[in-house]
Amino acid sequence: MLRNYIKIAWRTLGKQRGLTFINVFGLAVGLTCCLLITLYVLDELSYDRFNTKADRIYRVHADIKFGGNDMRFAVSPDPVGPTLKQDYPQVEQFVRLHRRGTSLVKRSGSTNNLREENITFADSTLFDVFTLPLVAGDAKRALSESHSVVISESAAQRHFGSQNPLGQTLVFNNQEAYKVTGVMRDMPTNSHFQSNFFLSMINDDYSWGRWLSNNHHTYVVLREGVDYKQFERNFDTVIEKYVGPQSQEMIGTSMAEFRKAGNSFRYWLMPLTDIHLHSKQQAELAANGDIQYVYIFSAVALFILLIACINFMNLATARSSKRAKEVGVRKVLGSERGQLVGQFMAESVLMTVLAMLVALVIVTVSLPGFNAISAKSLSVTRLLSPAFLLVLIALPLVVGLLAGSYPAFFLSSFRPISVLKGAAGSAAAGAGNSSGLRSGLVVFQFMMSMVLIVGTIIVYRQITYIQTKNVGFNREQILTVNDLFTLGSQAETFKQEVLRMPGVVSGSISGFLPTPSNRNDNSYFPEGAVDQKKAVQMQTWGVDHDYIHTLGMQIVQGRDFSRQFGTDSTGIILNESAAKLFGGNVIGKRVMTFNDPQGKTTKTYTVIGVVKNFHFESLRRNIGALSMTLDPNSGAASFRLSSTNLPALVGQIEAKWKQLVPGQPFSYAFMADDFDAIYRAEQRIGTIALTFALLAILIACLGLFGLAAFTAEQRTKEIGVRKVLGASVGSIVTLLSKDFLKLVLIAIVIASPLAWYAMNSWLQDFAYKIDIEWWMFLLAGLLAVGIALLTVSFQSIKAALMDPVKSLRSE
Repeated sequence: MLRNYIKIAWRTLGKQRGLTFINVFGLAVGLTCCLLITLYVLDELSYDRFNTKADRIYRVHADIKFGGNDMRFAVSPDPVGPTLKQDYPQVEQFVRLHRRGTSLVKRSGSTNNLREENITFADSTLFDVFTLPLVAGDAKRALSESHSVVISESAAQRHFGSQNPLGQTLVFNNQEAYKVTGVMRDMPTNSHFQSNFFLSMINDDYSWGRWLSNNHHTYVVLREGVDYKQFERNFDTVIEKYVGPQSQEMIGTSMAEFRKAGNSFRYWLMPLTDIHLHSKQQAELAANGDIQYVYIFSAVALFILLIACINFMNLATARSSKRAKEVGVRKVLGSERGQLVGQFMAESVLMTVLAMLVALVIVTVSLPGFNAISAKSLSVTRLLSPAFLLVLIALPLVVGLLAGSYPAFFLSSFRPISVLKGAAGSAAAGAGNSSGLRSGLVVFQFMMSMVLIVGTIIVYRQITYIQTKNVGFNREQILTVNDLFTLGSQAETFKQEVLRMPGVVSGSISGFLPTPSNRNDNSYFPEGAVDQKKAVQMQTWGVDHDYIHTLGMQIVQGRDFSRQFGTDSTGIILNESAAKLFGGNVIGKRVMTFNDPQGKTTKTYTVIGVVKNFHFESLRRNIGALSMTLDPNSGAASFRLSSTNLPALVGQIEAKWKQLVPGQPFSYAFMADDFDAIYRAEQRIGTIALTFALLAILIACLGLFGLAAFTAEQRTKEIGVRKVLGASVGSIVTLLSKDFLKLVLIAIVIASPLAWYAMNSWLQDFAYKIDIEWWMFLLAGLLAVGIALLTVSFQSIKAALMDPVKSLRSE
């Protein structure tokens, strides 16, 4: 019987090639979107699950409200890990990571450096916590000695080629020698952090034993059966026992007084597998994903699949008049309703299987492009995993049964006597009873499409707003040259040589930039006593005399640093946020901060100016307090250019670099590009949303095209009569189009508040955001109406231009 169902279904699909193409292509596009998004979502959900102890690993976070700032850190003090391991038997193991960032690395004896990123200090317990298999070396001892380093296989290949790296020496930044004690496999891409070099924590300059300084990412492994929420209760004791005494020593206040002043301090644990999608903390090891986007794309995949299924249901019921006689004859010859349902279900499942085969081909071809858009490394081989094979088998069956259920039961319900008395008329009447449902499904299709269009418009408007907003500094045509420490004492010489080049307007040396770069957070107090009630927590950036001018910042009170004032070595410039926390009128006021990690000595500065607020973090955050002091560091040099031939000018600067430090890599970037990189995730989301919105509209229009064709076919004789009686082509086109346009307008009305709610919720993540305006909905509505009108008009005009003699010949 099943074989017979399939054979008849295949013949039926072959007879109705136009319908088959629309349904198979629409379902294939819907399934393609569903498969691509499923690959994306599964990859996002898989982060860090490769670790064998993933369900027992947690990261210690520090949330601090102090000095006018509400700080939520992914880092904690360096003594936290050892203390928890020592004091609490529930803790099986710990490891601390401290990001070193980027360094110049070379083999001992070589003169040529390679610029390496993702370098991290780590405890010797690293391999007890994370599953990072070594291909060479002893995991237990690899990082236990001073100046030892474990490198990845790819790093080993870059530096040592086919030679054995173990025992070899790598030199970092031309001065620090580390012995290679292990080679590990490259870290999986679905890890919330990446590192090619793990340096022994013994050599970390930031391991001070200071409880009031948060610099390390601390991970703990809890023993089997320990509830991490219950374990968090121990943190109150830890704070009172360890943080409290240092607070009393450094700022002269107990934790009770600290909290009484309106401040707060707490530690808490985040499960390792939650970090990538759920962490909103500051000072992450790398950019995270967002669970919100997983929900959004999962919903989009479901919506697009539903749109494709609705097409099938609509087209199948619309063609009921063509199959009414077949149903009647089958019933007269003894077919039961269940057999008819089985036949129609077989057609639906067969069509879905064909669509799945087409979708797999499209996925294979489009996956590289999707990877480029989404910044993923998804592989077609993932489709062959047991879990995904189950999805590939189950999805056509589920979709086929879902899409074919209503048409099957609807078509099999025709009464044979009524049908055979007047097959077309009775079937048409039956179809008419289902027209309300079809109309509702068309409304649902375009409602979802409208939501996607509005969402895409708002995402792109927000991205444009970010890219064009006045951020308080001029990032255009600023060239940043990295790794200036390589020049040593020649850094200033390099700056002056570049400034003499035509097309270079100004230059500054500082590793602190308003794009991702160095950060330094400190507590400041009005001169006098260290009073935590008057403390201001703010960024402290070391800059030179030309920094503010070069970056196009604006002084709103007082003055900039000047070489004419020798006292500026103890001068400080605040941004508006910091000035407000110090009382507003701050010029001439003296503020002090701790001068050493233990807080035993202080240093006092005089406020000489206030710089207009500028964004130095993502626009998701409000502008925090910041200060600048004359303390040039050799992190980077920034040059403002005015040349129309930038490649040639960059080439001159590179030549000067190579003249001063031969063999050292020249690394540069334009500040505008670095700024845009902060919002690359939003740009990717916007591109993906636009792509799927267009596909959703395409699928919906395919269904509308098919419905318009069958409506015109059913009304062929009516159109002929109207033309004989003098109806114009325009009036007939209007007649056939208006019903569909009414449905689209209803969809727009329903979709608008839904789209506003969804996108308003998304915008809440940004401290600086656009307003959702009426014209966005009008534009989306016009697009939806225009696309629907074009789709329907093709069939309407075709029907209106038909010769009435042909349509009335049989009357």
